[in-house]
Amino acid sequence: MVASTAVQREMPWWVALINGIASLILGLLLISSPGMSTLILIQFMGFYWLIDGIISIVRIFTQTSDLHWGWLLARGILGILAGLAVINNPLWSTILIPTVLVIILGVQGIIGGIIGMIEGFKGGVKWGAVVVGAIGIIFGLILLTSPFMAALALPIVAGVFAIFGGIMAIIFSFQMRSA
Repeated sequence: MVASTAVQREMPWWVALINGIASLILGLLLISSPGMSTLILIQFMGFYWLIDGIISIVRIFTQTSDLHWGWLLARGILGILAGLAVINNPLWSTILIPTVLVIILGVQGIIGGIIGMIEGFKGGVKWGAVVVGAIGIIFGLILLTSPFMAALALPIVAGVFAIFGGIMAIIFSFQMRSA
């Protein structure tokens, strides 16, 4: 906690303000036009993967990483292939990537819920952990029973979180400025 407080003090207040405004705008875009916003975000992600893949391969020859060259090569090839796949198939990617993300979140919810319930029943019943574990399992099952519908709702949910986070960052920036 001490390290994060030191970093927060070093960050200029206006950086938090810009971050909050950008998050707020992104959230409003995701809520007002979820399909188009998701398409654009997925395309940015495709370009990011492509550029990151190229940089990973270049890092093999510049020795600017502690990773073994084989890992950098694998990361580079996967990044380039994924980036090209997303860029060349924008509509397909806009459907597939959020759906895969929802499936991953569903599996994580079920696994985390099971672990939480096991921990809750160990050494005496801790009802809080059991209830949270059960909720995780329920949400995981909901996501997995209808991943496509959950993927359609994902931009709206992300938009709400982005708006909330943006407002909090803006408030935090003004608190930093006055301090």
